Amino acid sequence: MTGEAIRQRNIIVHLAKVNNSASRTRTGIAQNIAEKNGLLWKNIYSGVFRDMDEILIPLDIVTEEGRLPLKRGPKALQEKGVPFYKLTKSGFVVALSINELENKKLVLDNFLSSIDIGEKEFADIIKMLVKVSPKLTHSIFEIYVNAYCNGKLKSLLPFNNSEFSRISKNAFATQKELLEGFQKLSKPSKLEMLKLFSKLT
Repeated sequence: MTGEAIRQRNIIVHLAKVNNSASRTRTGIAQNIAEKNGLLWKNIYSGVFRDMDEILIPLDIVTEEGRLPLKRGPKALQEKGVPFYKLTKSGFVVALSINELENKKLVLDNFLSSIDIGEKEFADIIKMLVKVSPKLTHSIFEIYVNAYCNGKLKSLLPFNNSEFSRISKNAFATQKELLEGFQKLSKPSKLEMLKLFSKLT
């Protein structure tokens, strides 16, 4: 990945996990990324500024949530305030595809709470699947976002079963085969199979 891509992923992950408004300004985002990477935040601020204004906001991954008043600084900024940001619904989808995101359950809950009626069938499947296999569930989001990045999807939303089936092809054929075969095994054979997978993981 390019430095720009890594920085954009860091921005998305940061917005997914932080609630404090001041930490979600461009300065707050730059300071967080800089601290994690041992850099000076002023050296990456311009990159964060471009990522937000030229990439993430136009793609509807991030949106402005509000503005913080300023007591000092240029008069124009004092009057308008400093913008702070949040992830959009599409932003939640992208965040769930990033391995570095730690609080995926909370982000998934936020995403599922904002679904439309047309996405309810997909949401019900996700809610059930995440209880059984969180890693498999999050791989669904990885496949979906990869398809979008590669031009196979015009938009990240709506997130529904038919679109996912179209782009995933045989991505889950192995898992389906394993589940079907596992169901047919006797109880002792199932235990042996689970022991085998425990050793492999």
